[in-house]
Amino acid sequence: MCLSIPARVESIEEGIATCSVGKSSYRTSLDLISNEDVKVGDYVLIHTGFAIQKIDTGEANKILATFEEFKELNEEMDKEEAIHNKRLI
Repeated sequence: MCLSIPARVESIEEGIATCSVGKSSYRTSLDLISNEDVKVGDYVLIHTGFAIQKIDTGEANKILATFEEFKELNEEMDKEEAIHNKRLI
């Protein structure tokens, strides 16, 4: 199983896309999906520096919303763990 990140294509130069996820940018090879018509503004799934699939905006937004929910849940769990650890001291 692999985990890929949906990212928005910001620019393309010689088969390398600069893609953004939130405030982060990644240089991503388009070699694995060269047969797909990827253009600026599209979303691609990124895994280990390669775009592995082009996806539609709606699907990308759903995936990013799920990542945000996990981030919020993780932050809440960290707070609870910190409270629990203070009780043990």
